Parts: sequence; structure tokens; C-alpha cells
Amino acid sequence: MGADEEIIQAAYDHDCTYLMPKLNAPEKITAENLNEHLGDDDAYLDFFTEIVKKQGVASAVEEYVVSEKANFISGKKEGEHPEMLNRLMDGIIHSMIEVGCGLEFNVPGLVAEGLAWASVHLKSSSTVIPVSFWTDANQSPVTSLTSRFLGLGGNAAPAPKMNVHALTILARILNDSRFDAIPPAEHYAVVYSNITSKYGDAIIEYVRMWTFNQDDPQEAERKIEELVYANTLIYAVAGWSKDEDFNSDFFHVHLITSALFLSQFMEILKPASQEVFLRSYFAVCLTWWIGRGRPGFDIAGFFTEVSTNPGPVAPFPAPHKDALPKADSPKASNPNPWFQFIQDALVIPEEHLPKTLRALAHFAELYGARNAGQEDFKTTELSGAKLIDGTLFVRAAVLTNERLRKEKDVDLSLTRYWDRKGFYKTSLESHVELRGIPQ
Repeated sequence: MGADEEIIQAAYDHDCTYLMPKLNAPEKITAENLNEHLGDDDAYLDFFTEIVKKQGVASAVEEYVVSEKANFISGKKEGEHPEMLNRLMDGIIHSMIEVGCGLEFNVPGLVAEGLAWASVHLKSSSTVIPVSFWTDANQSPVTSLTSRFLGLGGNAAPAPKMNVHALTILARILNDSRFDAIPPAEHYAVVYSNITSKYGDAIIEYVRMWTFNQDDPQEAERKIEELVYANTLIYAVAGWSKDEDFNSDFFHVHLITSALFLSQFMEILKPASQEVFLRSYFAVCLTWWIGRGRPGFDIAGFFTEVSTNPGPVAPFPAPHKDALPKADSPKASNPNPWFQFIQDALVIPEEHLPKTLRALAHFAELYGARNAGQEDFKTTELSGAKLIDGTLFVRAAVLTNERLRKEKDVDLSLTRYWDRKGFYKTSLESHVELRGIPQ
């Protein structure tokens, strides 16, 4: 993002104030006792450091996280399976983000840390990441990974005729009355467990409707784009209202920051594992969206009212009299809003903000040229989808940055820059009082 050494060191020093010391493993972890300490604090770092050194990051992630044997073992009872992919996506998807950072920047140590971190997370998604995801994926025809994933930014082949788009899945869930009475909750574990326990089967039903054609070499690329747009709608469009302040939901923003790394995982996974990974990830994203109240999308209002360029937010020299496109245009003083967003984010001692703006900037680079009315969006079942274009990401960044400026004096150590009130039909505050949910 362009930070210099001084800013990076200051950010590191700030983050060190809440880091915890490394704990000792209860015993040396080996291949023989690999699954015996899952969930134990700091048990796995030494093990995965050695695995990554010996096998490399691609083999380590495939074998120890995404393979069927890393998740479900024949003969084990329900609740006894390791479920490592489930653990990778626990805790608002943090372990996946850390592994993704290691993959993107080629830092094997970060991958090892992320795998170890995943190993000590809970299996919170057991009801929405079932063994059937592996069974179904492994029955599909496959081709080589090289031919199947051409990298983001290329020209994807037309979607299969029977393709079911992620936006269609959002539309169908919005129209499903089973999700009409989502219970309010603030603590993330309560949010998630409320939904998985009551709606797990229904979520799996919708995730399995979402198509993934393993025989198409560009399917992973296309499906990542679907997820990026779906998650950005959930964060930005669902959070926006013409008559209220932007609801920058703390849980939804993790759907943005995690989606940034989907391509990193696709590049190292086998075709069947690509499908399992993306389907599991989509299940987790849908669970968070439903758990926060299943907010809808005023797409027409959003694209009409939210600016793509906020103009200068500080005194700027007057633009040249012949400035393009014209001297009195906001773009004459602030021609590229991303420069302003990144500059602001670099010096904020709150790590989610730069991660969010970096992800949105990357999505804008990949998908920002999309025009409204393209066939793949227009033919989905989501109302207003034909109006969506590539400016979605800069508009999301404008809302995020405006919220930052409104909260410039907030105590960021309280992590309350982000909203946690959700989108519930009943009051969260009264529900918290009644149920004693921690705030």
C-alpha cells in the first residue's frame, strides 16, 4: 500500500501491545497424535513450521486443511472428526486470512502460523460444512489444475447455461420466510451458533444450489468474482440506507477482507478441493449475513445516491483553470479517490481499515470496468442486479472512508469504529438485556 519503514514499524509496535506470548505445546505434535490436541492453545506451530519447510505451502494446505482426510475420517463418530477446513474459517475467518497473506506475499512462516492458528480454533461450522461437500466434489469430472485456473484478470469463458449465480442464492434466501425471525445477538460466537444450530440444513440447501462446473477451466475465476460481488453487496449495499448513517458492520467487513485471498488458495488447490473450499467459504459467508439479520439490498438507491468521488476533504490548491474534466469538477482536485483512501488508511492504528480498503482497491482493479446490464448479472434472480457495475467497490470505499472521518476522534482501542448493532427487526439492546449476552 506504500507505507514507509517508519509507519510500518509504528504499526508493528502498536500491534505488539496486545500480542500474547507463545505457549508451550502439551506434547510434541507428530503425524501419530496430530488430531489429539486440536483446539489446544499453541500446540501446532512447531509441527506446521516443519511441514511447510519439508512439503512446501501448497502441499501443506492441500493435505492438512482441505483434503477429505484432514476433515472427515472413516470410523470416527460425529463430533470426533478433525474438520480442519471448518477450523480455518472459524472466528470470522481470521486463520484463512493469515494463510492467505502468507500465500500472497510468499512468506511460508505466515502460512505455518495460519495453519497452527486454525488448528486451535473451534469447529463452529460443522452443520454448514458437511462431508457431502467432499463426496459431491470428488464425484465430479476433473482436469488438470493448470488448465483449470488461468488467474484472475483474464477473459473468462461464458458461464454454463445452467449456472446458478451467487446473487441468485442471495435473492432466494431473501425470499425464504424461514429466515424472517433472526434472533439478535452481538457476541460473534452467539451470532454464529444461533444460526448454525437453527438454520444449518437450510443454508446447506442453498449452498448446494450454487453451481460449480469442475470441467470448466475458468470456473474458479468466475465463481470468485461472484463471491466478491456478493460479499461487497452484503457489506456495502446492505449497510447503506438513504435516511440513516452507513452501518459498517464489523462481521460483514471480514467477508471483504477474506475474499481478497480466494485466488491465492485456488492457485494451489486441486480442482475438487477448489470446489470444496469455495462452497465451504460461501456457506460461512451466508451464515454471517443471515446471522446479522439478513439485510436486503437497495441496489437502485445505492447506485443513485452513493458517490464515486467524494471530492477533496482538506484544503487543496485551486486546480489549474484548464484542469480536466473541468476546473469546477471534484475530479479536478481529487482525480483518483483511491489515493486519498489509501493515504488515510496507512496511518490509522486499526488494522481492519487498511485491509478493507486494500481489498476494495484490488477488486476495483480487477472488476472495475464492468458495465451495468451485463448478461450474467441481469439474468440472476436478485432484484436490481442489472444496475450493478464496477463502481460498486469505489462506492463501498467512499462510505467506509466517510465513516472514518466521522469517527476521527473515536478511541480505536475499543474497536468500535465498526458497527456491531446488526440489522435486526427487534432491538439488539433490549435483547442483550433479556438474554445477558456480553457486550
